[in-house]
Amino acid sequence: MNSIKFQISLVRVLEIPGNFTLYGLAEAIVDSFGFYFDHPFGFYDNIKKWPNSNEGYELFADIGEESEFKGVKRTKISKAFDQIEKKMLFLFDYGDEWHFIVELKGIELSKEGERYPFVAESIGGAPSQYGEADE
Repeated sequence: MNSIKFQISLVRVLEIPGNFTLYGLAEAIVDSFGFYFDHPFGFYDNIKKWPNSNEGYELFADIGEESEFKGVKRTKISKAFDQIEKKMLFLFDYGDEWHFIVELKGIELSKEGERYPFVAESIGGAPSQYGEADE
């Protein structure tokens, strides 16, 4: 008998207005995992080797640090994620390097009376941001 190994990823499906900035998307992602929004971050088109990215958006560019990429505070989600199924790596906390693959799954009309952003689907429990000893 063969044994088969699977790795099941944590998933959060977020609904967020396209006119939000990447900063707002980052905040929604971090919040959906129960993390503190307390570290620099960036979005990169090279998911496996983010330093080799051609397209990127970084908080560093907004706070006057050296960056070869555009900032996140003025870049609209709809500009960075301009086609369905586009994926980017969201790297949060360059020290611990939390990696989240973000994929645009669809574009829908906003629902009247709905408060955005919100988590539409959640699969898997979130890891501890700082480890059990810090909680």
